[in-house]
Amino acid sequence: MRILGIDPGLAIVGWGIVERVNGMTFRPVGYGSINTPAKTEVGSRLAMIYKNLNLIIEKYHPDEMAVESLFFNTNQTTAIAVAEARGVVLLVAEQHGIPVSEYTPLQVKQAVVGYGKAEKHQVIDMVTHLLRLEKPPRPDDTADAIAIALCHGQSAGSLLRSLR
Repeated sequence: MRILGIDPGLAIVGWGIVERVNGMTFRPVGYGSINTPAKTEVGSRLAMIYKNLNLIIEKYHPDEMAVESLFFNTNQTTAIAVAEARGVVLLVAEQHGIPVSEYTPLQVKQAVVGYGKAEKHQVIDMVTHLLRLEKPPRPDDTADAIAIALCHGQSAGSLLRSLR
């Protein structure tokens, strides 16, 4: 089973694909980020995300997608932009018939690090260790996306589906 993890954003969409080798062992298939220029119109940036995410799916053929759920902090402008980008991600998944699961940052940290209030560097360190990567994935959004994919892969529901 191949899982595409997505850390949505308007400026940077982190993505990471892992594949279950056996049990709870995963190998990295591909990862990176979709970056959109800051001074570009929002509609154009969303179109870039749409186009690039389609290319990633067509290249790697993931079976499932895991996306970080939206949480609101004090900056509502950022939350709206993330929600718009997230909508594009969900649309692309639907168009490709890819089931989507959503996870909170707390759930991701708990699954990958074992502590729901883990710091960013701890998540990056665990992703690097679990996938035996030579160096930490960059930018941080990419590491987060891989962590989201690993969280989904470790979820009981995902494991039960893969045994069918």
